[in-house]
Amino acid sequence: MGKSRFISEFWQFLRIRKKLWLAPIVIVLVLLSLVIVLTQGSALAPFIYALF
Repeated sequence: MGKSRFISEFWQFLRIRKKLWLAPIVIVLVLLSLVIVLTQGSALAPFIYALF
């Protein structure tokens, strides 16, 4: 329940303050962090690091 409440409050903040341009930036940062965390200990790590 805590995560869904945070997401809904964040979305309301973006809508009310007219900062919808921040949403794609936040989404990309979250996806990149997930890729880094999930591939940290796998055999794919050298290939991911080559991209950056």
